[in-house]
Amino acid sequence: MKIKNPFKVLTKFDVCLWVAAFTAILLTFFLTKSKDYMTLASSITGITMLMFIVKGNVVGQFLTVAFSVCYGIVSYFTKYYGEMITYLGMSTPAAIYAIVTWLRHPFKDGASISVATLNAKKVAIVGAISAAVTVAFFFILRALGTSNLAISTVSVALSMIAACFTILRSPFYGLAYACNDVVRIVLWSMVAATDITCLPIVMCFSLFFIYDTYGFINWTRMKKKQAAAEPQLQTEPTESAQEQSQQPTDDDTTEQPK
Repeated sequence: MKIKNPFKVLTKFDVCLWVAAFTAILLTFFLTKSKDYMTLASSITGITMLMFIVKGNVVGQFLTVAFSVCYGIVSYFTKYYGEMITYLGMSTPAAIYAIVTWLRHPFKDGASISVATLNAKKVAIVGAISAAVTVAFFFILRALGTSNLAISTVSVALSMIAACFTILRSPFYGLAYACNDVVRIVLWSMVAATDITCLPIVMCFSLFFIYDTYGFINWTRMKKKQAAAEPQLQTEPTESAQEQSQQPTDDDTTEQPK
């Protein structure tokens, strides 16, 4: 996949959705009189990241790296070490790996990735990796004294599953992340109950839920369109070759001597 102008893949609906999300984040930030501009930066980066991931554009993965760093910093200061480690130690490497796999598997139009199909073997591998990572993270997070340990552990498991599905280019990444968004809404709502300046993060993940649900729907649609386009792309060269073979050659047009 060549990195072209990413804005060309966006529809009017995509732009309107981003503007609405951006406005909601700004309003929440200023109404709560928050001065945590790192939270604001991570929220805006997050919705922009998802805007491109929804379209299967690799630019979204580059923005995922930037979001992970910002969100990791915010999580550190609220003692959500699970979130910090998840994004800095798992989501960032996963995004970098996803950049490589997405660039290697573009669809024919070059503007989006080729959406893949999961099989039983891939699901089993994802399940095994996610279980092992979750168990390891549980003991690490407990040793660090992570707030809301049980919920943070569930978030780690869902994040791992979603990251794997993203690398594998499966539409189910959206469902996994949407479930994790609900977990994070609960986590940050607990903090916002005592610190209203964290309310923008609750708004951020509420918007993430909308985007990730939209991502699952759009990727499923993309997969069907790509499957329908593949036979046409395969038959076009064949038909062209047949036409060329039917064209008379110079030898055919040359009159034979009587």
